Amino acid sequence: MKKISLTLLSLFALASLNATADVASAQKFADKYAVIAKNIDPAFAGPSAEEGKAFFNRELLIKGKPTACASCHTANPADQGKHIVTGKPIRPLAPAINEKRFADIDKVEKNFTKHCNDITGRDCSAKEKANFVTYLISVK
Repeated sequence: MKKISLTLLSLFALASLNATADVASAQKFADKYAVIAKNIDPAFAGPSAEEGKAFFNRELLIKGKPTACASCHTANPADQGKHIVTGKPIRPLAPAINEKRFADIDKVEKNFTKHCNDITGRDCSAKEKANFVTYLISVK
């Protein structure tokens, strides 16, 4: 019995370390984008989770249909989403839930470029990216 308890305790500790490490990776992205945003606009006061949440939920007309990040990713980035066209499941955006979300810089940049262009019709600004990632970090 004691051996099982220690094993479970070890697994829970390992799981919490993974979530912490992934949030730390996401924080590095938020910090990177914040530095870029500050260099572009010295008045930028730093990333805002509230602005990131508003950006995530903002609906724009795409081919005559209101679409937002939340259209596929759900209103809660900690939940599994579903692509609105293909129905393909999408792993959660929140780094505390999805340990792989901010693990690869190339994937992060590729996804920002693709999805920003799909939703906004342009690449997202560094400020928008900093706010967005800061919001995702706040979701548990």
